[in-house]
Amino acid sequence: MRKRLLKGDDMNPEVVITCAVTGAGDTVGKHPEIPVTPAEIAASALDAAKAGAAIVHCHVRDPATGKGCRDVALYREVVARIRDAETDVVINLTAGMGGDLVIGPDEAPTKFGEDTDLVGAVERLPHVEELLPEICSLDCGSYNFGEGSLIYVSTPDMLRRGALRIRELGVKPELEIFDTGHLSFTLQMLGEDLLDDPPLFQLCFGIPWAAPADVGVFKACVDMLPPDANWTAFAISRNQMPFAAQSVLLGGHVRVGLEDNLYLSRGVFASNAQLVERARNIVEMLGARVVGPDEARAKFGLRQG
Repeated sequence: MRKRLLKGDDMNPEVVITCAVTGAGDTVGKHPEIPVTPAEIAASALDAAKAGAAIVHCHVRDPATGKGCRDVALYREVVARIRDAETDVVINLTAGMGGDLVIGPDEAPTKFGEDTDLVGAVERLPHVEELLPEICSLDCGSYNFGEGSLIYVSTPDMLRRGALRIRELGVKPELEIFDTGHLSFTLQMLGEDLLDDPPLFQLCFGIPWAAPADVGVFKACVDMLPPDANWTAFAISRNQMPFAAQSVLLGGHVRVGLEDNLYLSRGVFASNAQLVERARNIVEMLGARVVGPDEARAKFGLRQG
């Protein structure tokens, strides 16, 4: 395990900003302008790119209900709109949908809830197979997702199969780490040669009941990373911007966006572009530089889509 001390030269001088545009959470109705339709998602992604995001991370939502979904046609429209705009931004598509298992009541736990959407690793990838984004996410472990009985399921067998298929497609997996056990298993996959160098990690904090938004936990995760790893980090809600600063100071990159936080300040709703602008200001005030898509591709070892 690599150990780090917090020194001035740990700070990342060249920072990639990712914008997570909409997510799949229950945020419609909690924010007046959550992107829902493909046109809204693509427009918000393009605005974020103009504000300084080198990468846009995209989910899609059912336009009728606003709920997250896996409809390939919706992904196709979002990606086409971004590409047709000739904005040179790196497209990162989620591959995390299809892992939701709602356990039944205590007396009948195998009577799974109606919101269960659980499919295998390869069945989570048809949009990635068709559209070949430069990056797609790979959620690297199972965990209790908030209150109630929802479990996000991503087993070792699923992860090995998903990692192999993503590599076959020539797409870079963004290794989503929601707890230290996820990171341990991802290091195991690296040891099994299931992931290409340089690996790309994303450290995720504050999601109940996964890794807390705690600087000590953050530092422990950073210490576990391989020396050659590229990594980004984020925390949700009011911790989004403090963790953006902390990520740069520890040597990482930054993710912001409406998937993780709805507000610019208390009671003031944000847009994706505003969150990117705020993150860019933080990066620059720390003395670092925000890099563009081509530099992000070179840093992360991407094959341009």
